[in-house]
Amino acid sequence: MSKKNKQRKSPVESDVVGASMENAASMPVITTFNTKTTYVQAFNPDYSDVKKDLKRIGTLAASFFVILIALSFILH
Repeated sequence: MSKKNKQRKSPVESDVVGASMENAASMPVITTFNTKTTYVQAFNPDYSDVKKDLKRIGTLAASFFVILIALSFILH
């Protein structure tokens, strides 16, 4: 039978990994391209198109309600 060799992490590495996993939700994403430079990417979405679409949907809905109410008075 072959012997199993387990690789053990040093206590410093395990503390760093444990601490980083605990604070992962509150920290920004860090992307490392090489060992010397780290870049922080912040999530910054642009919702201007969504706002325009919601305004247009609201305007159309309001105009259709006005048309329906006007037609109900005319046809009734």
